[in-house]
Amino acid sequence: MIDILDSRALYQRVEQLRNARGWSVYELARNAAISPMTLYHWRDRNSSPSLALLEAVCSAFQITLFEFLADETDETVPLNPEQREVLRLWEKMNPEQRKHILGIMRTLS
Repeated sequence: MIDILDSRALYQRVEQLRNARGWSVYELARNAAISPMTLYHWRDRNSSPSLALLEAVCSAFQITLFEFLADETDETVPLNPEQREVLRLWEKMNPEQRKHILGIMRTLS
């Protein structure tokens, strides 16, 4: 897992994902709805990115923040859109609702 406080490691992860897609810095900025200068400042000044910036970058790459922070040694499986929706809805449930949903899922499997 990448250290959220290590701005250099975070930017290296952005570069890895950006290069894998064949995007320029400008394309990433456009897809993330941020200024290219924001990315250049992050890189050149070794400044720490805000959570909003990380979320915008993750959104551009269509990954979760967790997927962004996971490194190659983490045994994670990327979530598809339906799985992400289930997790989003799960987070909105109270403990009793979660208990019922788990019961339903166990009976179905």
